[in-house]
Amino acid sequence: MNGELLVVDDVAGSFAECVTEAFRQRVGDEFSFALSGGETARRCYERLAADSIESMDWWLVDVYWGDERCVAPDHADSNERLGRQALLERVGGAQSVHPMRCEEGPDPYQLRVGELGRFDVVHLGLGSDGHTASLFPGSPGLEADPGRLVVMNEDPSGRNPHRRMTLTLSGIARARLALFTVSGEEKQEAMQRVADGDDLPAARVRADRVVWLVDPAAAPR
Repeated sequence: MNGELLVVDDVAGSFAECVTEAFRQRVGDEFSFALSGGETARRCYERLAADSIESMDWWLVDVYWGDERCVAPDHADSNERLGRQALLERVGGAQSVHPMRCEEGPDPYQLRVGELGRFDVVHLGLGSDGHTASLFPGSPGLEADPGRLVVMNEDPSGRNPHRRMTLTLSGIARARLALFTVSGEEKQEAMQRVADGDDLPAARVRADRVVWLVDPAAAPR
């Protein structure tokens, strides 16, 4: 598999440690951080908010999203809503916040990511089908041109509802650290397939450094 596999009892705590360490080792004065979605991400952000009070200056952090569902920002399925509730409202905000807006199309976010240059951290999850961000098996977003950093995409199987906006593999590859968090027995089969080298979207992720934080229930055998 691509990257470092760390089997940890406390995924959220290990995530907070990795992000705060990346903040301490940032290249410039500012720190760019792309958020994810899902219940594991929620637990990670709540823990990061609690653990980073003394170790991170959030007024040096620029917040982005790796993907978003095409729903209203206050919708229960919105990754923006999750990120604001679980993290930003708890730390008091950030230097800048850049939510994805499906109604604008991908080009404005493409331009913003292009101007940024590099992400310090891109947080990613793993779906039971092997997807990450909103890059689903067999979806057109997987075959985006290398210069395309952000696309609209959807799950051709129909299992994951809502149209999406997402970073492409090229967009994720701009990360200094791509940090996966995976927990729960329901993710074990997908994690096993990633470890075995199957051609899943998550297994295609490349970055300067790729780290998988996986709890024992989801760990490959």
